[in-house]
Amino acid sequence: MTILLHEPTVVCAASCESTSESTSTPSAGPAFGPLDPGFSICPDLLAHKPAEARGLERDGVRLLVARGRGADDPEVGHYVFTDLPDVLEPGDLLVVNNSGTLPAALDAVDLDTGAPLVLHVSTGTPQDPDAWIIELRRPMGDGSTKPFALEPDSPDPDSPAAPGLRLRVTGGATVTLLRPYTRRLWVARLDLGASVADYLTRHGRAIRYDYVDRDWPLAAYQTVFAAVPGSAEMPSAARPFSADVVARLVAKGVYIAPITLHTGVASPEAHEKPYAEWYSVPAATAELVNHVRSRGGRVIAIGTTAVRALESVADEEGTVHPGQGWTELIITPERSVRAVDGLLTGFHEPQASHLLMLTAIAGPRLIRASYDAALAARYLWHEFGDVNLLLRK
Repeated sequence: MTILLHEPTVVCAASCESTSESTSTPSAGPAFGPLDPGFSICPDLLAHKPAEARGLERDGVRLLVARGRGADDPEVGHYVFTDLPDVLEPGDLLVVNNSGTLPAALDAVDLDTGAPLVLHVSTGTPQDPDAWIIELRRPMGDGSTKPFALEPDSPDPDSPAAPGLRLRVTGGATVTLLRPYTRRLWVARLDLGASVADYLTRHGRAIRYDYVDRDWPLAAYQTVFAAVPGSAEMPSAARPFSADVVARLVAKGVYIAPITLHTGVASPEAHEKPYAEWYSVPAATAELVNHVRSRGGRVIAIGTTAVRALESVADEEGTVHPGQGWTELIITPERSVRAVDGLLTGFHEPQASHLLMLTAIAGPRLIRASYDAALAARYLWHEFGDVNLLLRK
C-alpha cells in the first residue's frame, strides 16, 4: 500500500516506549541536512542482529520507497525488499559495489602498559602506501567496543594513542602509531609479515559496534556482489539482495553494473565527514551508465559508496568516465550529483554526514517525508536493518 504524504513534518521525533536513551544525543553535534536536531533513534529501532536471525530471509527486510523532487509532493510507499523488481522499470540501471568485507578488527595489547585494546584497520593512505589508517577502541568484555573520548569534555577515558605507541595484535604482529589523522583516527605502520588482507583474513574478525548483540560470522557481512576483498565494513545497502531478486531484476530488463570502492571504518559516534577511499569504475560500467542516461533511463546507486565512486569520475555534463584511484569527494547539496538519479541506502542517524549526500540526490522535502514515515512505521536502522529507495524521477 502506498501512503501519500503531502505535508511532511519538519521535526522527526522517534516514538519510543522509553525516551531515556537514544543513539543521538545533544552532545553528538548538530544534525546534517534536512533533519531536525530533535530527531532521535531509540534503541529498539536499531537492528541488533541480521535478518536471518530475526526469522527472515536476507531479502525479507522492509523497503521504504520515496519519490519526488523539488516542489513535487513526496510520495512514500511501504514494501518488502522482494518487491524491488516490481518497483523498478525496464531500462533502469543499478550500480553496485563489489567490494568484499575484510575481518578488520584485531585484539591488541599496549606494549608499554599491557592494557587491552581493540584495533580497527580502516584504509591505506594516498600519500604513503606503507601506512594505514586505524582506530583504537575500548573492549567492553562482551565482544563489543566503545570509543575513547571524542571531545575534550567527554566523560569517556582519553585514548592512549600517541606517536610511537606500539601494539601487539592477534597473531603476534606489531603496529606502531605514527601521527594523528583525526581526533579518533591515526596513521600507523603495520608490521604484519604479510599483506594486510591476508593477515586480517587469518587473524581478524568483523568489526562490531555495541548495538549488535554478538559477534557474527564474516559471511553475515558480505553482500551477494562481494568479489574484491578490501572494505573495513560492509557496503551494507546491498545486503538484502539475493540471487532470486537479482534474477528477477535481470528478467525484467533492469541492468546491473559494478564499481569497486573499499570502505573505511564508519563513525557511528564521531559522525565525521568521509575521508579518502580507493575506488575503481570500469570502462564497461561507465559506458552502460552513459547509455542508460542517453536513453532517459534512471541510474540508481546501491549505497553511498556507489554514488561516491560514480560522481568521482563524472564530468560537469554528467558523462561518466572510467577511472580508479583515491577519492576525497564529498557530495553535498552545493556540489550536488551529476550522474545519479536515485539511491538505495540504509537509514542514517541525524548527525551522519551521509545525509548531505541524500539531500543532494533527493532534496530536503523527500528526505523529511521518508524519515518521518520510517519512524512512524518503526523501520530498523544500521547495517542489518531496513532500506530506503530514494528516486528523484
